[in-house]
Amino acid sequence: MKNLIKIISLIVLIILINACSVKNNFNKVIKPSINDSVEVIDASSIRTISDVNSIAFEWQKVDDVRVIGYNLYRANMYEDGTKLKFIKMIQNRYTTHYVDKNLHANTKYIYKISSNIKGDEESRATNAYIVSTLDQIDGISFVQAISNLPRQIKIIWRPHTNERILSYEIQRTSTHTSQWNTLAVVRNRLQAEYIDLDLEDNVIYSYRVIANTFDDLQTKPSDIVKAQTKAIPLGIQGTIASTNLARKINISWNKPHSSPVVQYNLYRNQSSKNSFSLLKTFNSNTLSFDDFINEDGKIYFYKVSYIDNDGLESDLNMNSVMGVTLNKLNKPIITLAQIQGEKAILNWMPADNRAVSYIIHKTIKKDFLSTKKVIFNNIQELRFEDRDIIRGVEYKYSIQAVDKFGIISNITKQTELILPELEKIN
Repeated sequence: MKNLIKIISLIVLIILINACSVKNNFNKVIKPSINDSVEVIDASSIRTISDVNSIAFEWQKVDDVRVIGYNLYRANMYEDGTKLKFIKMIQNRYTTHYVDKNLHANTKYIYKISSNIKGDEESRATNAYIVSTLDQIDGISFVQAISNLPRQIKIIWRPHTNERILSYEIQRTSTHTSQWNTLAVVRNRLQAEYIDLDLEDNVIYSYRVIANTFDDLQTKPSDIVKAQTKAIPLGIQGTIASTNLARKINISWNKPHSSPVVQYNLYRNQSSKNSFSLLKTFNSNTLSFDDFINEDGKIYFYKVSYIDNDGLESDLNMNSVMGVTLNKLNKPIITLAQIQGEKAILNWMPADNRAVSYIIHKTIKKDFLSTKKVIFNNIQELRFEDRDIIRGVEYKYSIQAVDKFGIISNITKQTELILPELEKIN
């Protein structure tokens, strides 16, 4: 029971000491081994010079020959309150200067200094010494981001007036997050331009510029500026592909009015859905092209784009146009095939109004193993008489139609005719 009372009394005492320590902590060093006989630094001799992220100290050395150096304690008033931490042991009593680095800008710090002797003993510390770092250097006074450039944005700014400036740090936010990323460091205080390349089309980007000094200090960030890359040109309108030409497709298009044209690109594919391949490029004065195709009834799909004076290609995300070469003619219909007298006669009717002439194919069976073929071109009528026949010989005839472009229909099925031999009279 007595032990419990002692523990409770000790806890109460600690609480009371902590409650009073807010007033007294400025003059308290954390866990020192104090030797009251050791000479204390004259607090009136302490001088400081503040910078943005460092504080320089100067003091009068002590005359106590036992002193081998000095201990420094520090507290960040915004983070640590008045709780000091040991930061440095200076191991020479003749040293009277120290620079505390890597501090926060515009921040108040509490310092105490004690004299150190062998055996890890030290004097009582000086009274708390409060010093503030300087505020960050003001940022550059003017910055601008220029829009409507092809896949790039130009950032310009007014050179910083502080002659300590060594370089500028260009930062950009991601297109998907608000995180700032450093793009580049531009050296030379008087340099005032940076071009951000390889950007996406028609996207808004945010930028800021931070100046850096020779001694690794950063200024405050500049104002945030935004700019948008140039949108790709609109697709070409009015593209037409022919469907009535023989073994070629003519593609024509309108000249765009929105942008100057440097080059046209013609794309082709056998399907309207899959990716298109570049077929040919043209100069800015060409508005049509004949795609020669050695095939009848062939279908192709086409898209036309253009390259503007900034090197951007117009939008290809648009409907394609379909072109078709003329189909083969329909083959004629044979209506009569017979031997009349000493001649073979063929009559037919056209199955396609494009037909302008016909080709007659004649096959002569000379014997069991050999045949001979004869072709009659440019037949204008719908009737053909063949007087060059011999009795007892087998003849086969077929017909093809021809249009004005020389396109030939498929061949009809062969028709077989024989002029019978005359009976011999004994």
